[in-house]
Amino acid sequence: MIQLIRNEWMKIWKRPATLVMIVILLIAVLLLGAFNKYQSSGFSVPDNENWQHGLELENKRYKEMLKDEHLPSETRNYYTKEIALNEYRITHDLSTNIEYSAWDFVSDNIQLISIVGLFTIIIAAGIVANEFNWGTVKLLLIRPLSRTKILLSKYLTVLFFGFIALFVLFAFSFALGAILFGLPEEAYPYLYYSDGVVKEQSIFIHLIGFYGLNSISLIMLTTMAFMISSVFRNSSLAIGISIFLMFMGNTVTFLLANWFDWAKYLLFANTDLTQYFDGTPLVSGMTLFFSIIMLLVYFIVFIGLAFWVFKKRDVAA
Repeated sequence: MIQLIRNEWMKIWKRPATLVMIVILLIAVLLLGAFNKYQSSGFSVPDNENWQHGLELENKRYKEMLKDEHLPSETRNYYTKEIALNEYRITHDLSTNIEYSAWDFVSDNIQLISIVGLFTIIIAAGIVANEFNWGTVKLLLIRPLSRTKILLSKYLTVLFFGFIALFVLFAFSFALGAILFGLPEEAYPYLYYSDGVVKEQSIFIHLIGFYGLNSISLIMLTTMAFMISSVFRNSSLAIGISIFLMFMGNTVTFLLANWFDWAKYLLFANTDLTQYFDGTPLVSGMTLFFSIIMLLVYFIVFIGLAFWVFKKRDVAA
């Protein structure tokens, strides 16, 4: 299996387009860094000695709003969370006067995961379909290896490429951010609200988890593109459908969720697990466990179809 993965990895990197993808990703990070450093304003935080008083006034306003009995539950939960976070900052003297640093730049660059997703989808869409289009699939199948191992090696290689691209994004963003904006003078924890309690977390651990949660959509769309590539042997179809859903899936799901409760069963209603930590569920009644189960169902369907069709397909012609 390791040898198969190594062979697939070498195939990917022999194509000039793969190196171009990584270069484009690095250029995107550089452009964002240049924009933030030289074009944007507002990164310099004034030394506000009365920041505690400002948070107290904010909490007072939130508490007045909470008196409204008709306030939506999502809004009520948001105000409650903000009050708790502000009180925690005041109690533990965690000033809001924080300069923009490398960690903030890494957090902002999470939007570039969509570029990583785009490139990984392109790899997934072609890794099987191109074998049929070029006729090289026959050379694979004459080996004394099961079709399951052959297809599994291709899928694992695609995931490995995606994880490597994510690592490059994270590491280069931090390195460039440290050069352009510097590191914070002292460690400042990330605060989050869970089960009615405010907790502290290392900013590094938070960003690792944040990148991981935001990569779930990438994994699911990549798996779907891989499935379409295996079933229909058409890389263009796999790329077209996957990219369309990547950019439009969340919007369409959000619109449907405003009208229909069954929208919670759609794939894109469950890919954003951050809604259970830093937001509110898309559809009332959704839970983290529910979304994980739905993601597993979709994953099993995608992978099951890919392997079943690939094992049954006649490639003798």
